[in-house]
Amino acid sequence: MKTALLATLVLCASAAFGQTATVNAQPQAYAFDSHPGHAARTPLAQEQSINGGETLVAAKGERPLWEVATPVQEVPLGDLARMLRQDHVTAKKASKCWQN
Repeated sequence: MKTALLATLVLCASAAFGQTATVNAQPQAYAFDSHPGHAARTPLAQEQSINGGETLVAAKGERPLWEVATPVQEVPLGDLARMLRQDHVTAKKASKCWQN
């Protein structure tokens, strides 16, 4: 109990010292620079290409999905459950069973 009280006292004393031991306790008023031309109307800049000089190829029309996408072979949920059950049956069992 004495140790906890001493630790609390040291903590509070250091916090109080930290509040009073500042270099200058006078409030500082901040002066923000103004930017009068920030929202002024100006002409737009010249267009810049983000391609890096590469040619851009574009085509019209749409390709159907069956020409582009590969079909996904999904295994039915029942078949997955049967495979998991079979794996559980054939899995290696523990040779010893410990009980406390």
